[in-house]
Amino acid sequence: MAVVIVVGVQWGDEGKGKIVDLLTERARFVVRWAGGANAGHTLVVDGKKYVTRLIPSGILRSGVTCVLGEGMVIDPAVLVEEIRAFRSQGFIKKDSDLIVAERAHLTLPHHREIDRLREERPGGIGTTKRGIGPTYESKAARIGLRVGDLYRPERFRARLERHVAAIAPYVRELGGAAPNAAEIASSYLALAEEIRPFVGDASRTIHDAVVRGENVLFEGAQGVLLDLDHGTYPFVTSSSTTAGGACAGLGIGPTLIDHVLGIAKGYATRVGDGPFPTELSDATGELLRKRGNEFGSVTGRPRRCGWLDVPAVRLAVRLSGIEALALTKLDVMAGLDRVKLCVGYRLGGRTLDEMPLDPDDLAAAEPVFEEMEGWPDAAAGAVPPGAARFVARVASLVGIPVWATSWGPGRLQTVVEHNPFAG
Repeated sequence: MAVVIVVGVQWGDEGKGKIVDLLTERARFVVRWAGGANAGHTLVVDGKKYVTRLIPSGILRSGVTCVLGEGMVIDPAVLVEEIRAFRSQGFIKKDSDLIVAERAHLTLPHHREIDRLREERPGGIGTTKRGIGPTYESKAARIGLRVGDLYRPERFRARLERHVAAIAPYVRELGGAAPNAAEIASSYLALAEEIRPFVGDASRTIHDAVVRGENVLFEGAQGVLLDLDHGTYPFVTSSSTTAGGACAGLGIGPTLIDHVLGIAKGYATRVGDGPFPTELSDATGELLRKRGNEFGSVTGRPRRCGWLDVPAVRLAVRLSGIEALALTKLDVMAGLDRVKLCVGYRLGGRTLDEMPLDPDDLAAAEPVFEEMEGWPDAAAGAVPPGAARFVARVASLVGIPVWATSWGPGRLQTVVEHNPFAG
């Protein structure tokens, strides 16, 4: 038995979906604890591509129950669309294959509208415009609505009326139309019927599974550097993306966690605004973007590309207590004559071994690079010597082992040194 948390150690898009899918071969439950439809995990199985936004990456495995935890924010329209899509392809065969927390908060149409209107104004931070931040704002203001409210229609309508009365002036101030509570209620109560078979107590379900000795995998969304408290604020997401957030977001005690694994690309990417010291605004950056298909799976936006930032990885390792790393997309870097690692920063006469989090300091920091020999494409099941030296150097600099390396999107294109569920 093992309870494992997987987190991204960069700004998201690290390839968590593929690694989670690999680990779910031995998992019984796969759980998401935060975020919403702003996530986009891409899976490739037998040459076919699947993209999940709300449903965890374990959805493609028979016998795995996927759980949407209490700390998530759920857009019912997106969830219903995903359920229909996966069921049409032979997944979610039983209602028990999916659990949706009744205490998770609902993303409403005007949450998306607020997000869009803000991003169109000066000062936007580059969100996915999926309404995630505004939903968490309603939650914190105690005017939010939750999944369980949908099954008490009179209460849902009454709370929705109060919610709309509170938020309508702000929507109008932004230039949008005031929400129509009756239309929202009609739409969401209809969607609720498709979700009803899956709604339950996610926290208790997972607690009981752990007590029974089941293998449970917690799948992070976004990345540690986007954490609301510990990331590159204000260019962050609206929830906790650290391993500790899994405990808070699902309601499980930290003493039940056995392992914390981190996922990083062999290079770095970032979507939206915010400082990015190792960014490559040249032909190499463009090559990584094209070869790595670095375009958002939710928005389609091109990702900014740069060299792997070791001080940033060190910070993420410390914040989440990460014990081992998986390095993905090493195949994208194949063919480069030389590759670089950022091993530190110079800032104001000081040398820093962790990434500074103040955006002004980060923008002013000068990365210190170490250059290494590149490598050719990998033969099946083999790691080229140049890549092996790169991986070993990353492990040495970060101070934790690399337990897996990824050489393509398919399940068989991963070299695994140790599976945490294997004992």
